[in-house]
Amino acid sequence: MKTLKLCLVLLFASIALSVYSQTKGEYPANYAKTQRFKALIYYSDNAEEAHVEFAKQAVNFFKKLNYGNGFYLDITKDMSKFGYEKLTEYSVIIMINAAPTSKNEREVFEKYMENGGGWIGFHAAAYNDRNTNWPWFVKFLGGGVFYCNNWPPQPALMKINKTKHIVMKNIPKEFVAPASEWYQWNPSPSKNKDIEVLLSLSPKNYPIGIKDVVNFGDFPIVWTNKKYRMIYLNMGHGDEEFIDATQNLLFVNAFRWIVSLDPKGDPFTK
Repeated sequence: MKTLKLCLVLLFASIALSVYSQTKGEYPANYAKTQRFKALIYYSDNAEEAHVEFAKQAVNFFKKLNYGNGFYLDITKDMSKFGYEKLTEYSVIIMINAAPTSKNEREVFEKYMENGGGWIGFHAAAYNDRNTNWPWFVKFLGGGVFYCNNWPPQPALMKINKTKHIVMKNIPKEFVAPASEWYQWNPSPSKNKDIEVLLSLSPKNYPIGIKDVVNFGDFPIVWTNKKYRMIYLNMGHGDEEFIDATQNLLFVNAFRWIVSLDPKGDPFTK
């Protein structure tokens, strides 16, 4: 009986030691005690209906990523409320369907990005043409302006350009993305040495469109300007953008990557 008791004591001691050891340095999870960082979502209701539909679903998507309050999430439809000092509180600004329009808003955003700010832009947030009158933004996006698009929105085959990039982690080399209105740019961002194209519309899609048909051309979909902490995602039209797990994972990867590069330090390691 004494031998049995001794064995049980040793067993429980071993278990306790194991748990203590994991807690001190080998435990696989890193639970945040407070919110890890701050993120700001900006979108507009004064946009094309399909872009507003996407914005509402995108807001919900990021709210779900914040279940448990892993980070502070603020949402605005008015960028004029955010001066430079206020903006620097945020690790990332997520522009869903619009970009700053006033001179002051643009200057604040430029300063924020030039000093290490983070940006994720979807679809219409990068739209620019002869009426945009924002040369810095064109350069920020890689030098291209809106050139053409397919219509109506439709699914399309994507191909990965950079398979080893962290944003493409666990993403198939080719996959079919949900229906969208795909913007083509001129000149193509891929011609810019500062741009790293991560994902493109596969040429296997050509011709793509029913009313408006795109027949050829380099067609980047996801890219980053290496001079900035930014990523652009061409997706963002209508209410079908969040129906696919692969594309949702790509969005999560992009979000996590931008935040992890914060000059203040990677909040996911804290």
